[in-house]
Amino acid sequence: MTITGRIPRDVRTFGLALAVPAFAIPLLVDFGGLSEGGHRVMAIFLVAIVLWVTEAIPLYATAALVILLEVTLVSDQALWALPGAEAAPDYATYFQTLAHPVLMLFLGGFFLASGASKFRLDRNLARVLLRPFGTSPRAVMLGLMLVTAVFSMFMSNTATTATMLAVVLPLMAALPPGDRLRAGLALSIPVAANIGGIATPVGTPPNAIAVGSLADAGITVGFGKWMLLATPATIVLLGASWLVLSKLFPSGSDTLEVSIGGRFDRSRGAVVFYMVFAVTVLLWLTESLHGIPSAVVGFAPVVVLLSTRVFDTEDLQRVPWHVLWLVGGGIALGIGVAETGLDAWLVEQVDWSALGSAAVLAVLALFALAMSTVVSNSAAANLLIPIGLALALSEAVDVEPVSAGFFIAVGASLAMALPISTPPNAIAYSTGVVATRDMVVVGALVGGMGIVLFLWVGPLLWNLMGVAP
Repeated sequence: MTITGRIPRDVRTFGLALAVPAFAIPLLVDFGGLSEGGHRVMAIFLVAIVLWVTEAIPLYATAALVILLEVTLVSDQALWALPGAEAAPDYATYFQTLAHPVLMLFLGGFFLASGASKFRLDRNLARVLLRPFGTSPRAVMLGLMLVTAVFSMFMSNTATTATMLAVVLPLMAALPPGDRLRAGLALSIPVAANIGGIATPVGTPPNAIAVGSLADAGITVGFGKWMLLATPATIVLLGASWLVLSKLFPSGSDTLEVSIGGRFDRSRGAVVFYMVFAVTVLLWLTESLHGIPSAVVGFAPVVVLLSTRVFDTEDLQRVPWHVLWLVGGGIALGIGVAETGLDAWLVEQVDWSALGSAAVLAVLALFALAMSTVVSNSAAANLLIPIGLALALSEAVDVEPVSAGFFIAVGASLAMALPISTPPNAIAYSTGVVATRDMVVVGALVGGMGIVLFLWVGPLLWNLMGVAP
């Protein structure tokens, strides 16, 4: 996801100017060993990089452009047909990415998040869940982070941050102006939202992009499987982040009162939503028992909430469709890269055999982390996951495709060192109590710890649980 207008106008203008030669070079230069279709997709790939990095046009517009260019350049309906020896994919293959099963899974998550906000389920659950943590500042911060992380597993990180900051702002206002805990509380929310989003396929777009790309490669990663891989290290990282924030931002007060008013909505629409929410989450978590694909489960609440009139036309319009288009465009780009052999060609340009499997995964995760620090994590995942999967599917390295997609998605989600890194960071920065230096320090520490935990501690926990990618 991105923040509208965060890129200066001159950078966007430069991006538009740079997109032209980026598109032209692969069409004019012969890269030995690369097919004609590969040259054309490389042109599309380079244009996507330029436009996604500079945000010369909106991210979702670039995603739509990718699909259009693939249809008109490398499909069976291309304006300039590929040489006879090259098999051109059906043009519907690219359009169908806008109805990819992973998008249906994400759409269900958006409906649940929207309903939670509409019926104030998020605020009321926060009130109930924070009550056991008492009035100790450290305990209150821990409670806020746990609740935020749980919410962000099933809700947009941005919506979760906005909701929880509404809870935190009165707490910060009650503290003296010089109390370091003010900044600590403001930072704890985006940190927890970014970490919590890693735990489920619907938690953040990079996860959905990874699951969708793996599905297109014939590898299914269910909702429960992703959670088994991600949740253990997520819990450890959340606890380590709380210790870091508690140490860096100690409170000058002995107590911190949490007061959240309101009560649960008992209207017909709210009760229907509560039941739909509970059943959907339960079915997602027990996919291995009943066998219903998570995408089918995710689409069910869409139908139920619309059919029962719990959601109306205005609710439907509030769904962040642009995020679905962005994910769909990324999946389409991955299909084009794979269908034309561009992925294999790119992998062959580096001698990966010199690196062990752990080193390869570390390189992928760190590159995703670095790129997502200054670029939308969705865009970074769109660009890197096809390459990572191609590498894993090749014989160059001994890396599982699920591990490659998983660690790229995790690396992208751990980027939180700057106000522009993620929308949750930007929202927290807008409170005016967070200095950029503090965000850089916390983001770098959490990101670094996260890479270590997921790469080295994560596999140890998988072995203990008998889970393998």
